[in-house]
Amino acid sequence: VRAADIDPDLQPYANEYFVLKNAHKSILARLGPDGEHFHHIPKAHAYGITPRNAEQTFALDALLNPDIQLVTLSGKAGTGKTLMALAASLEVEKQYRRILLARPIVPLSNKDIGYLPGDAQEKINPYMQPLYDNLTVIKDQYKDNSKKAKRLDEIQESGQLTITALAYIRGRSFANVFFIIDEAQNLTPHEVKTIITRAGEGTKMVFTGDPYQIDTPYLDSRSNGLSYLIDHMKGESIYAHVTLEKGERSYLAELASNRL
Repeated sequence: VRAADIDPDLQPYANEYFVLKNAHKSILARLGPDGEHFHHIPKAHAYGITPRNAEQTFALDALLNPDIQLVTLSGKAGTGKTLMALAASLEVEKQYRRILLARPIVPLSNKDIGYLPGDAQEKINPYMQPLYDNLTVIKDQYKDNSKKAKRLDEIQESGQLTITALAYIRGRSFANVFFIIDEAQNLTPHEVKTIITRAGEGTKMVFTGDPYQIDTPYLDSRSNGLSYLIDHMKGESIYAHVTLEKGERSYLAELASNRL
């Protein structure tokens, strides 16, 4: 199916996602990198995680597609951004040398983390806990003695899967890495550019976040690094963006995201 056959006035971007409908049925589709032809998106799953809605299906398609080297996922808490990214990285872990999960450390009070007790790792662990929580959700899909659960333990223990603070990887280059940057709305445009320019051959980068949930006082929903990245990369053949809107965590979490 060609985009022009559906609507001559339609001006979609490469790798933009659509629900195509007629009188009888609907299908999920992605506009190819040529910006002309639609591709049907089949049902998929990743490391025991199955998409619960069309948006998560779109996200998983972008995350598992080796030709899409840069992905942004935006959405409020509970929409599955980080979970889908992590599950996808584990599904294709043999294609990459390492899986790296990182997030900026933004204290919720005006105290620096240097005031916290413990060594460097102990100081950052509370900020990394949401990433470990997502790992637990994935591992809980399997019995402890299953192949998948054992493999997850192996790649964590070997360092093939690393969870860390962004500040600790500054200045490094990344070749053949599946790199997930969580809470990217708390980065500046310059920081986002610096991270992406460190990408070596074979690396895939995924930025997740909620542009409307900013913890950094001098950024807002438009000036933050995630929004900047989405605005400036749309239309590139190796880039895809998905906005996730439907909360899947719980009714309470959805209510809080919408009302508070």
